[in-house]
Parts: sequence; C-alpha cells; structure tokens
Amino acid sequence: MAKVLGKANLFSACDYTQKRIQKGGCSLYSKRIPGFCCKTNRFTSLKIKSMALRCDFNGQRVVYLEKKFVNKRRFHQVPIKAQIQSGLIGKTLKWWETGLQPNMKEVASAQDLVDSLLNAGDKLVIVDFYSPACGGCRALFPKICQLAKMNPDLQFLQVNYEKHKSMCYTLNVHVLPFFRFYRGAQGRLCQFSCTNATIKKFKDALAKHTTDRCSLGPAKGLDEKELSALAANKDLSFTYKPKPDPPNPNPVPAKEESSLVSETSLNSKESEEKSLVGAGG
Repeated sequence: MAKVLGKANLFSACDYTQKRIQKGGCSLYSKRIPGFCCKTNRFTSLKIKSMALRCDFNGQRVVYLEKKFVNKRRFHQVPIKAQIQSGLIGKTLKWWETGLQPNMKEVASAQDLVDSLLNAGDKLVIVDFYSPACGGCRALFPKICQLAKMNPDLQFLQVNYEKHKSMCYTLNVHVLPFFRFYRGAQGRLCQFSCTNATIKKFKDALAKHTTDRCSLGPAKGLDEKELSALAANKDLSFTYKPKPDPPNPNPVPAKEESSLVSETSLNSKESEEKSLVGAGG
C-alpha cells in the first residue's frame, strides 16, 4: 500500500510541475523534487505512465464524431441504372409520368383494359392511346392532365402504344393520339383523334357526354367483335367466352304457329278463288 501511494504522489508531482512555455518553446519545471526529477533521462517508464494518466478534460464527456464520406471515384464508376436502383441519384420521370392525377390509370394488359371498362359502372371512361415517341401526344398530355383534374368523377385509361402494339392493331387504332369514350351499358359512345390544335373536339365531346345518365344494365365495355378479336390474337394473354343468347321472354307456342299457318293457307286459297272469279267475269 505504501508503494502504491508513493508512486501516485510521484506521478502527480512530476506531471503537475511540467509545463511548456509557448513563447520560448522550451520546457521548464517550476518545482522539482530532488532525487526524482533532476535528470530528464531517469525513470523513463514512470514518465510514460504519468503521461498516460494525465487528462485535461476535467471530467467532461468525450464525444467521438464519425465522418461519413462517399468515395467519389467509386461513385462515378457505378452505372447510372445501378445508381437509380440503389437510390444514389433520383429517378427522372418521363413526360407521360409527370402530372398524373388520381383518376388516371396506366393499362397493363388487354385483360386490364376489359376489366377496367366493366368495373367502371355508369362512370364515363376515356381511353387515351399515346406513344412516347409521338410529339403531338407529348404536347397534348399536360392539357389532358388538367382536364382530368377538373373532372375527378371521370376515369382516364392510358394505353402505351409502344408496349401494346398488338392490342392497338386489333382495336383498329392506327392514328395517335386517339381517344375513345365509354359509358355503362351504352358501351362506346364515340372515338376520334385530336391534337393540341384541335383540343376543342375533345372538350366538345367531354361536355356532351359528361351529363348525368342512368344506364340500365351492367357496363358493356368493348364490343363482342373486339373481344373475340382480342381472344383470337395469339400475342395477347386474353381469353373470352361468348355469352349465350338470352332466352326469348315471349316464346310463341307450337299450336299457335300451326293455326297461323292454316289461316295463312286459307287466306291464300280465298284470294286465289276471288282472282279466278274476277277473271271469269
């Protein structure tokens, strides 16, 4: 115990007295304990231990800051697609992806188009056929987004011509931009092509068909011929079974048919006899 206390006093005395003057640049000792600190080369091990025990933070908490950095050289070597997927850089939206409204939907397949039309009910549905390479489609798209925002009760279906060429050929869509209007049991109301210069045609059709109507029966969607043509297209994964003909609500009994035949035969005989009498007279 005495040895430990002696060493502690020795360390505190040597460390406390050792200071460095900034102006002169040399180390001086204000007080020295004779026999211990008179020579600089003595007790080197004790001097190292005393330096390790010395602390200038006075009981304050030490916080280590970790510097995070990105290796710029490695960052530039990563392909752009990989940077987008990993989130290093933001994804730039295409022109047909900017300004989309909640009532605008991208059609994924022929089945998706048919189901969307059937599930719309009495809501007016506008099918917009466009192409990313079409300049007229790009110029008209912002106005279509504005009209969709002004009419939230409408449903807009966007069909990318480049992704669904086979389906567009089957539906006889050969001009872009091209629009089709559908509503409930009435099915297709109109179809036309317009550009930014002829936007009035689109607005007139919108004003004509946006009036509230109550259609009797389920939504019709595409015509029977178009559904059969889509099902016959081998490039599309679409199946369709034609609906059976509904039964006649007022069938004609067989007896009535026979009586009608007999009556028509009698009438024909009477007319022949009258004609013969007229000829003889």
